[in-house]
Amino acid sequence: MTFQAPKGTFDWMPPRSEWALAVRDALAAPARRAGYGYVETPAFEDTALFARGVGESTDIVTKEMYTFTSRGGQSLTLRPEGTASVMRAVLEHGLYGGPLPIKLWYSGSYFRYERAQAGRYRHFSQVGAEALGAEDPALDAELIVLAMDGYASLGLSGVRLLLNSLGCKECRPAYRAALQDFLRGLDLDEATRNRIEINPLRVLDDKRPEVRAQLDGAPLVTDHLCGACKAYHEEVRGLLTAAGVAYEDDPRLVRGLDYYTRTTFEFLHDGLGAQSAVGGGGRYDGLSEQIGGPALPSVGWALGVDRTVLAMEAEGLLAERPGGVEVFAVPLGEEARRRVFPLVSELRRAGLAVDMAFGGRGVKGAMKAADRSGARYALILGDRDIEAGAVQVKDLTTADQTAVPLAEVVAFLKGKLS
Repeated sequence: MTFQAPKGTFDWMPPRSEWALAVRDALAAPARRAGYGYVETPAFEDTALFARGVGESTDIVTKEMYTFTSRGGQSLTLRPEGTASVMRAVLEHGLYGGPLPIKLWYSGSYFRYERAQAGRYRHFSQVGAEALGAEDPALDAELIVLAMDGYASLGLSGVRLLLNSLGCKECRPAYRAALQDFLRGLDLDEATRNRIEINPLRVLDDKRPEVRAQLDGAPLVTDHLCGACKAYHEEVRGLLTAAGVAYEDDPRLVRGLDYYTRTTFEFLHDGLGAQSAVGGGGRYDGLSEQIGGPALPSVGWALGVDRTVLAMEAEGLLAERPGGVEVFAVPLGEEARRRVFPLVSELRRAGLAVDMAFGGRGVKGAMKAADRSGARYALILGDRDIEAGAVQVKDLTTADQTAVPLAEVVAFLKGKLS
């Protein structure tokens, strides 16, 4: 019997997997430079955390969670998103009693039982960042800028930013009532009609064409914002403009989680087809109270690693392998292999990326392996070289070859590759 990865999942394999690592590092780097500390939470949590935090009316909770009962009888769920877990950890460890905001970033695997298709997987990777404990439009703008900087550092030029405000607990009720009145007059199935009464914003997020076709005249949340929310949103917009970040106002933008308030945003890439979102987030000022904590206004985002790799592929940015081997050692014979092994270790300890030929290959096979490795230089050591106390350093780009004393080869290669 042969086994395959479960439907809706896939394996990251070299060299593509190297890009997944590079994307994680690049998306996290701006947040780390801005003072965000790393947090790691369990891959599964109490099911009630997501039911209360993400929202009982969301597709995630009603259709997509991987939930199981532990041997102790507890209902547990593989995490479908990261924010609720981070908030739970902050509350559990009392971080809100210290300096605010609490700035955290994380990276990991998430799980949703979705309809499998290109760009939408049941096991996917994200990098996330959260700023908890402060209601400040500069924090909203900071996180958006950090995400855009991460995408730009990867060479991506096709990422678009959509921006909206969902209002607050003061102005949301009036908008909710207006939206419900509008939606009740539409031709919708029973499940969607039930959603109107629980959380009508969820209907605006419905991707089905037969529903979207009826939403053209729906009231806009931006027409119902209170004065404070309007001023807050204008400040976010102004800060983004001052930071040189372009955005598109999208008054119909609704994220798929119930906890969002005020600032809401999404990052799109048109090279991905139907699954065009590569990341998104927003402000979630009431989440802490929803899961039993004190008032802790917060904002954050999650950026998809898988979809960012697909976006880079769409822009032709995956032609070269990131990182990779710089030097490849080719020993000719048993004595040369014994001499090369400690030299390879020394080069690695000096900070160089080095591989060598294994398995007793002949010269031709070993040089083919050197070419396939992508290394810039080959180290060739034979009996004559051992007698001379030198090693042949071959530039695999130009084919130039130089004899370098063994005692000097580390400094020689560091000079060439620095």
